[in-house]
Amino acid sequence: MADLDIDFFRALLLARRQETLALNDARRASQQTVELDQSRVGRLSRMDALQQQAMAQATQRNTDLMLQEIKAALRRCEEGSFGLCCECDEPIGEKRLHIAPTSRKCIACAQHEK
Repeated sequence: MADLDIDFFRALLLARRQETLALNDARRASQQTVELDQSRVGRLSRMDALQQQAMAQATQRNTDLMLQEIKAALRRCEEGSFGLCCECDEPIGEKRLHIAPTSRKCIACAQHEK
């Protein structure tokens, strides 16, 4: 897309990747195996810790997915297909890309998918 500032979106994607990696590093401690001394900590505390661990693991899966989407968007920047809908080959709206630079589909195709 000649009208789209690919360098801007590449920089935006790289910044989001860096931000996502930094958040991921900060969350690592909460994903460790839960080992509580049952003689000192009640059953509800262990259940709470297990729930927090499960939430942290779900967040990790979402983070991994986001990093994959960013990597794919950066690859599209390099290949020259960034900003084109993967379904209809029409341009994806620039406003949409500012909000969600990993978007692979235009609004019409994304809504049709639902």
